[in-house]
Amino acid sequence: MDFSGIIPVFGNASLTLLAFVGCLSIIVFVHEFGHYFIGRISGIKAEVFSLGFGPVLFARADKHGTVWQFAALPFGGYVKFKGDKGAASNPDIETLDAMDARDLRDTMHGAPLWARAATVAAGPGFNFIFSILVFTGLFLYQGTVKVPLSIGTIYDLPGESQILTGDRVLSIDGVAAPETDDFRDFFNAIRQSKSFPSVEYVVERNGSVLAVQGPSMDPARINSLVPRSAAIEAGLRVGDVITHVDGDPIYAFSDLKDKVETSNGAPLKLDVWRGGEVLRTTLTPKPVDEQAEDGSFSRQWRIGIVGSFYAFEPMTETVPLGRSLWASLKATYTIMEGSVTGIYHVVSGAVSSCNISGPIGIAETSGQMAKQGSEDFIWFIAVLSTAVGMINLFPIPVLDGGHLVFFAYEAVFRRPPNKVAVNRLMTFGLAIILSFMMFAIFNDIFCP
Repeated sequence: MDFSGIIPVFGNASLTLLAFVGCLSIIVFVHEFGHYFIGRISGIKAEVFSLGFGPVLFARADKHGTVWQFAALPFGGYVKFKGDKGAASNPDIETLDAMDARDLRDTMHGAPLWARAATVAAGPGFNFIFSILVFTGLFLYQGTVKVPLSIGTIYDLPGESQILTGDRVLSIDGVAAPETDDFRDFFNAIRQSKSFPSVEYVVERNGSVLAVQGPSMDPARINSLVPRSAAIEAGLRVGDVITHVDGDPIYAFSDLKDKVETSNGAPLKLDVWRGGEVLRTTLTPKPVDEQAEDGSFSRQWRIGIVGSFYAFEPMTETVPLGRSLWASLKATYTIMEGSVTGIYHVVSGAVSSCNISGPIGIAETSGQMAKQGSEDFIWFIAVLSTAVGMINLFPIPVLDGGHLVFFAYEAVFRRPPNKVAVNRLMTFGLAIILSFMMFAIFNDIFCP
């Protein structure tokens, strides 16, 4: 499914807002449902489960006495447990002091330490579980390249092509196709041959071996676009083929990459092949801080295009569930690690602070990912869910990680921290979060 069909009806701004609210609502629901669900089975009573803040648009109480509600500002949500003073779960000291031991057991602040810790940790935990399930489903749906290599959908590319869907590939440009699923050396060898713009394919078709001409591998075709990139700003689309840069022919994605990296940020004039027509546009590469294998960072020029490694869509086969699950675990861990190291590199000054995006940037990214298609949008939701879960574990009061620090204090010293001190720390933590959000919004507006 391609969400771009919605654009003529609603417009770009409406799609961006719709995608952002939808994405955020899913992630917030998963996070807060984790708190609610584990809290309920741990004996902690939830009074309110809210999607959004502000005036309540719809509310309904369930058989457990929890009010489920939708509020007018759909940019977050919360679970208010019994004994909480507000949405931030800070204790209502006067109410708690007036409760007896039985009522206190139903509150977040009077429940056993294990129940409170499990309830708080469940929010980020459910974010991680959700991401793992989504990634696993996507890996199962997308499959893996079938061996032996066979041609599926043939991309729309300039030039003539004699390859057909269903052809079994024996060799491309003299390089034999691998008999296993390790295609790295195969594609590297083809790229090094540089026999562009067309190459010889030896294929098996209907029991016969044929030598036919077909498009070169690694074409300068846009497979996906990086959100908020120069390519998107220039109006480029998935499926476009870059044929010339500043008048020089481009036969492979590596040629385009070289042109961009040596531009030093100067505007580039592109000839773009789109469905048989040649369009001309100009874009300016943006600087990106990229990490090398030795851990150092260097500034590179990028236009935000991800190329196609194939000139066709290979036939795929189902990935075993265990392999998909393992890949999803690794993907989730990589995002968690990136959330921490990314902020560390910004704070240490290794990379530009413009790498931190706020709600405006996330909204733009949501809309652009939705425009590229449902799979990209679902993938983005899973990535953001993991990032939200990881950030919530940071040891800042108000965040889940801050609450877990308070619980760790209680476990070590055998008594809870002073309630007045906790409230003051929560106020301080809220100030930190709001300051960080203002800084991120500043980046959204003023960073290139």
